Amino acid sequence: MTETSGIERVRAFNRTVTARIGALQEEYLERGRPLGASRVLWEVGREGTDLRALRTRLDLDSGYLSRLVRGLERDGLVVVEPGDDDRRVRRIRLTDAGRAERAVLDERSDALARSFLAPLGDAQRARLLEAMADVERLLTAGLVAVGVEDPSSDAARFCLDAYAAEMDATMENGFDPAVSRPVDPELLTAPHGLLLVARLRSEPIACGALRLHPGEAAEIKRLWVAPAARGLGVARRVLAELEEHARRAGASVVHLDTNRALHAATTLYRSAGYEEVAPFNDEPYAHHWFEKRMAART
Repeated sequence: MTETSGIERVRAFNRTVTARIGALQEEYLERGRPLGASRVLWEVGREGTDLRALRTRLDLDSGYLSRLVRGLERDGLVVVEPGDDDRRVRRIRLTDAGRAERAVLDERSDALARSFLAPLGDAQRARLLEAMADVERLLTAGLVAVGVEDPSSDAARFCLDAYAAEMDATMENGFDPAVSRPVDPELLTAPHGLLLVARLRSEPIACGALRLHPGEAAEIKRLWVAPAARGLGVARRVLAELEEHARRAGASVVHLDTNRALHAATTLYRSAGYEEVAPFNDEPYAHHWFEKRMAART
C-alpha cells in the first residue's frame, strides 16, 4: 500500500466514524450540547478529578477545555473548586444534576452502541468488535511518545523502581539493584549513556537504559514496560530507539543480558536480531547474554 492510498483510507475511515457516532451533530445524543462537552461531563466521573489530569487525559487545549467547563457550570452540571491539599489545584466535580445527566448519557451511549451491532449477524458482530479492539490498540500505540529523560526525574525513578519491583517478584531468587551490575544515574547521561522514558497521555509507561563504552560494545539495561501498556509494541520501539542512539554514538555492537524467567524479553531480543553469545559480564542475575551487530546507516 502506498502512503497516498493509506492516507485516503484513514480519511475515509474518519468520515465514516464521525458521521456514525454523531460527532457532526450540533447536539450529541440529543442532550443539548456537542460531543466534546458531553465527553468532558462523562470523564469527570463520579468522584471528580483535577482539571490538569482531565486535560491530559483528553489531550485538550486548556482554553478549549475551559470553555467546555464554563458551559457545564452554567448548566449547573459541574462545580469547580480549589483542591483540598493544594489550593492552586482546581478540582471539578459533578453536581446532583450532573450525576443524573451522566446516567442519561450512559443509557443513550449504550443505545447507540447497540445500534451499531443490531443490524449485523453474529459473525459480523464478532468481526466488528475484534476490529474495533485492534484499531483502539493501534491508535493508542500511536499516542506513545519516547524521549531522553533526566535519570533523576520523578518519571525516571518511577520506571526504574517499577522495574526493580517487577524483577523482584518475577525472578526465582528475587532482585536486588544493589547486587546487580550498577546503573548509576550519572552513567545514564551524556557522554556515558542515556535513559529513555515512554509516556502515554503524559504518564510514564516504559523505560530503557543505554551505557556507552567508547571503542567497545554499547550495553542496554533496564528495559521495562508497564503491564497495562503491553501489547502496544512499546518494548520493541524503545529497544529500536536505544539501538539508534547507540549507532549514532558510534557503536557497532550492542550487548544485553536477561534472566531466564523473563520469557517475553528473551523472545523479543531474538526476534529483533539478537544472537545468544558467551557471557560477557558478571551480572549475577543473567542467564542469557545477547549481542547484535549494528548495520551501518547509509
